[in-house]
Amino acid sequence: MFAEFKHTLRRMSGTILAWGIGLVAYVALMSAFYDSLTTMDSAIMELINRYPPELMAFFGDFVMINTPQGYLDTYFFLYMPLIIGIFSVSKGAGLLASDEEKGILDLSLAHPVSRSAMFWGRWLGLAAATAGMLAFTWAAWVGAAMRTTMGLTWLQLLRPCVTLWAVLMFFSALGLLFSMLLPAASNASMLAGALLAGNWLLRGLAQVNKNLQPAWKLTPLRYVQGGDAVDGLRWSWLGGMIGATLLLSALAWWLFQRRDIRVGGERSWSLPGILRWGRR
Repeated sequence: MFAEFKHTLRRMSGTILAWGIGLVAYVALMSAFYDSLTTMDSAIMELINRYPPELMAFFGDFVMINTPQGYLDTYFFLYMPLIIGIFSVSKGAGLLASDEEKGILDLSLAHPVSRSAMFWGRWLGLAAATAGMLAFTWAAWVGAAMRTTMGLTWLQLLRPCVTLWAVLMFFSALGLLFSMLLPAASNASMLAGALLAGNWLLRGLAQVNKNLQPAWKLTPLRYVQGGDAVDGLRWSWLGGMIGATLLLSALAWWLFQRRDIRVGGERSWSLPGILRWGRR
């Protein structure tokens, strides 16, 4: 399992570095405006009052923008589950299925490695890769806090990154599970990505239409603290997110254990009724 873990990290090293550098650059740009915005309270409030409430629903609580928590939410943690989620769902969906479609997964399993060791080694490698990418982000915000009047410690800035990591791993697990059920990794990535985007849009719509609040409270992004985690983690939310992720991962592992590995190419649906219809 450790060999698969190292192999997964090595394969993703370039992606981690590329995303990490991009996130550091974004944080450096956004943090440069912190001091100037927080000293313009009256001007900011006048501008906020002119925004339509429907627009503000999608772009966070602008009233709190002059606080560290509100600034982190508005300029980073509100959008990152959607933006970095692209990485998460694609890597989760292709963690095993992409090698299967290339015709090399069966060759890897021909070596003395069990399916469980391969599955969990790669899954832990993806979790470590996601954490490594967010470590760039955390370090960038720590540097920004030292350069500005944000006044947050490294531990306070770590907490929002932990909640972001948890939701990213949830959607990675969802993509991985779909890859065990759907004909191709691209199908799994597209479906998991659509659910992620729909969840993000529902967040804004639920602020405009209160009738959508019950549905919103059942979605994963509802339990991402973002900048609020600076004041302390909600352990029940975090534990629930990690528990749901482990459940999805266990289901994907169970399906992988019983999967007929393809030699190469994308297969059709494996439902018995469809197969019988195709033979006629």
